[in-house]
Amino acid sequence: MGRPRRTLAPLTGSPHPLTDPSTPNGELEAVLSLAEPPLSSAEPQAPLALTRATVDRAAHHRLDEAWLAAAWSHPSTRVLVVSGGQVLVEDTADGGVELVLVPSFEAPYAENHRYFLGTDDGVSYFAVQKDALPGRMDDAARPAGLREVGGVLSERDAGLMVHAVALENWQRLHRFCSRCGERTVIAAAGHVRRCPACGAEHYPRTDPAVIMLVTDSRDRALLGRQVHWPEGRFSTLAGFVEPGESAEQAVVREVAEEAGVRVGEVGYVASQPWPFPSSLMLGFTARAVSEEIQVDGEEIHEARWFSRADYRAAIESGEVLPPTGISIAARLIENWYGEPLPRR
Repeated sequence: MGRPRRTLAPLTGSPHPLTDPSTPNGELEAVLSLAEPPLSSAEPQAPLALTRATVDRAAHHRLDEAWLAAAWSHPSTRVLVVSGGQVLVEDTADGGVELVLVPSFEAPYAENHRYFLGTDDGVSYFAVQKDALPGRMDDAARPAGLREVGGVLSERDAGLMVHAVALENWQRLHRFCSRCGERTVIAAAGHVRRCPACGAEHYPRTDPAVIMLVTDSRDRALLGRQVHWPEGRFSTLAGFVEPGESAEQAVVREVAEEAGVRVGEVGYVASQPWPFPSSLMLGFTARAVSEEIQVDGEEIHEARWFSRADYRAAIESGEVLPPTGISIAARLIENWYGEPLPRR
C-alpha cells in the first residue's frame, strides 16, 4: 500500500456515480449503502490483532500534572520502554508472549519522553521513549516489534504496545512546529506537542487508509501483488484516503487506479490501527461492475480474479502465498473464503 497518485486512471464506459457530479443524491446514497460483510457464520469473530485493547486511556488525567506525578511514583505503576517501534518481551511457559513491564523506579530516565497510556484494574501504565532499549533484564527478555508479536500478546499488552508505538512514532517524526518551525515541547502526557513561539498545538497524526476485498458478479475475489512483494504473495488492494475524499470514494478510486476495475456497492467491515508509522486501516468490501484488469505497474505488479476453488488450489500448490501476520487483509479474505485460510 503506497501513497495514492493524484489522478484517476482512465476508465471505460459511463462515469462512476461517486465521481460523476451529475449523480442524483438518491443514487449516490444507494451506492454508499453499507453492505453486510459475507461472514462465514453467525458466530461473532475475534477482535483483530491490533484492536484488542482493554486499558482505559483515562484521557482526563493527561493535563493533571499532580495526578500524573502521583501515579508515576505509585509502587503498582508499570512502565513499557519503547525504541524504534520495538519493546522488550518475554516468552511464557504456556507458549505465549508478554511485555516486559517494570516498576517506575526501575524504568530508564526519560523525563521529556514519558507518556501516560492509561489505567487498568487500579494499575497505571506509562511508556518511556529511549534511543535504544535497555540491556536485557534476563536471559528470557528480547526485543520485538508489533508485526512479530502483535497477534499473540494478551488484549492488555497488545493495546499498550500499539498505543506506545504509535506515540513514539509520532513524537520522533514531529518535533518542530509546522507553522513557524520552532521546536515544540511535549504536553498532555505525550499526546500533544505545543509550540512555545506561536502557541500552536499539534496532535498525533493518523492517516486514514482503505483496504478492500473486491468481488465480482461470480463472487470471485480480486487480489493483487505489490511490486516489492515476494513472488506469489497476493492480498487485498489498499491505499490512502486523499484530502477532501470520503473513505468510500477512496475505495472506488484506489481500485480503479491500481487494477483498472470499476466498483459500485461499497460496504464497511472494520477498522484497525496500523502504526507503521501512523495509519488507521478502514476495511471494506466492494462489488465490481467491470472485470477487465489493468494494473498500474507502479504499486501493483499483478492482479487476478480468484474463485474459492482457484484460491485453495493455488495455495496448496505453492503458486500463491496467503497474507500472514496481523493485517486486516487476512480477515477480509477469510470472510469471503468462508473458513480459515488454507496453509501450504
